[in-house]
Amino acid sequence: MSETKATLNNPIYPVMIAIGVAHLINDTMQSVVPAMFPLLERDLGLTFTELGIISFVLNMFSSALQPVVGFVSDKKPMPFALPIGMMSSFVGLTMLILAEQYWLILLSVLFLGFGSAVFHPEGSRVSFMSAGNKRGLAQSIYQVGGNSGQALAPLISAFILDVYGQRGAAIVLLLTTLGIAILLKISRWYVRQLQAEKLAMKKKKVLVSSLPPLTKKQVGIALTLLMVIIFARSFYTTNITNFYVFYLMDHYDLTLRLGQVFIFIFMACGVVGTFFGGSLSDRIGRKNVILLSVVGPLPFCLLLPYMPIWLVLIFLIIIGTLIMISFSVTVVYAQELVPSKIGTMAGLTTGFAFGMGAIGAVVIGFLLDKIGIASTIQIISILPILLVVAFFLPKDKVEKPA
Repeated sequence: MSETKATLNNPIYPVMIAIGVAHLINDTMQSVVPAMFPLLERDLGLTFTELGIISFVLNMFSSALQPVVGFVSDKKPMPFALPIGMMSSFVGLTMLILAEQYWLILLSVLFLGFGSAVFHPEGSRVSFMSAGNKRGLAQSIYQVGGNSGQALAPLISAFILDVYGQRGAAIVLLLTTLGIAILLKISRWYVRQLQAEKLAMKKKKVLVSSLPPLTKKQVGIALTLLMVIIFARSFYTTNITNFYVFYLMDHYDLTLRLGQVFIFIFMACGVVGTFFGGSLSDRIGRKNVILLSVVGPLPFCLLLPYMPIWLVLIFLIIIGTLIMISFSVTVVYAQELVPSKIGTMAGLTTGFAFGMGAIGAVVIGFLLDKIGIASTIQIISILPILLVVAFFLPKDKVEKPA
């Protein structure tokens, strides 16, 4: 990495992009798990509830650890935790590829969950450290990497696992070795950056917030509202990315491969929305972007289960783009609510998103088994109504360009 030091107005784009690429590789490994769901349901005879439990173990373990890692790293940053976390994911993915029993699958996703929990808060910190005055853009580049990795899940399922079976996921291990090498280099830059920041700490610096001064009670209420937004968004997107393919096959008679292409398009549009959302928030404000992600997709979410197939893809494009436009923005907004706890807020928001996705996978899997695919999709389509709590978030101010 370049020796250039980040300053308040000096973004370091090579580091931003490198951590984004590493995030892509990390989340590609995680995405192999839901990509295997149709295969596991078909070949091992797992129920939807059992598939939901796999996702629950992966995401809940990661969710519980991420705020802890963020809290610890706020007190003592851990540069080399980044490659160590990816090494844990490498072990987990290798075990998953070889697993033929349910308990081994659950054990393998624990290693994947641990790797993800270590990576995300520290990765978000690197993004912040390299951002300069482009916090929204930096967080978008970072999250676009992760969302791009997740978006590969349906393609991995349709074009690798459906053809080669579980062993086909070994291709992803080649990417992992590249990711470890990138993270080792980032870690060395991270160490140098920490040393530079220590020299500048004579004037104790914290993140300058775009929010007005808030009381502890107001901060608590705002964080609670933010968690409700993350809950509804995560629950809904988990339903689409993990289980909607079964609805496409059952209700519209699509093939697995074509159904997974639909899911990929939804997730790819989410990547686009995530990228533009962060830079847009630097210009028009965090709350305005969050509101856009609420008002825009809501009617489409409510109507999606009742649309003919020719409209389904159009609705998925609109929902995917708009509902994810606030994905990186909610992280930055939380960091600006509590500017002295950058790692903790990153761990809390992304960890909570993982946790809600985990709970959502179990609940949705249970509903699919108990009341059927169509009824479950119709019920979950109502959930985005909760996103309207965004109107009650404190308004931030937009920084004028110098």
